[in-house]
Amino acid sequence: MSDDNAQRRAPAAPRNGGGPRKKQEIFDATLDLLREKGYAGLTIEGVAERSGVNKTTIYRWWPSKGALLGAALIGARQLGLTPPDTGTLQGDLEALLRTMLKLLTDAPAADIVVSALGAATQSPEMAEHARGFFADRLARERPIFERAVARGELPPDTDPMLLVDLLAGAAWLRIVFRREPAGEDFVTHAVRTVLSGAAVPTLPSDPSPKP
Repeated sequence: MSDDNAQRRAPAAPRNGGGPRKKQEIFDATLDLLREKGYAGLTIEGVAERSGVNKTTIYRWWPSKGALLGAALIGARQLGLTPPDTGTLQGDLEALLRTMLKLLTDAPAADIVVSALGAATQSPEMAEHARGFFADRLARERPIFERAVARGELPPDTDPMLLVDLLAGAAWLRIVFRREPAGEDFVTHAVRTVLSGAAVPTLPSDPSPKP
């Protein structure tokens, strides 16, 4: 299934009757319970109790806890993303990588994203909703690459998902799995390597005839 399809299948937001404030209270309760109890301990009943919203109302908007968590990951303010616009691709990707690192190191976002990753490995339903989350992220980040193509910094056939995956993978491995610091040098070098590669540039061969 393509990421566009996953995005289309992502759960719809509640109707206007709930209001954006109430929706955020539900999302806050969902992510707090995920962080405290893990995916196994997350229940619609628990979210209803903590948010003060009747559980039948929550079930009407989201038919399962996987659907609710998928919507919370996209819509919650704790994981908000404003794509950077620094004027250069290098600057935009460095700012984007700093945002990724912040989400993986600062509470409560760090606990939320790590718990969500665990949930995606435990539940096929949650894995599908996680695809919707990443499709939403890529849609928000796509203007970075469209601007870079327009400026002539990237070729038109560039795969934005691949570039984002390379940077996000570096961030996850460094912070979550290796538990090593990632300072400004890491940000600069990671982006430069993704854009330019790590090999020593080779000089073009001399086409002039030999005497």
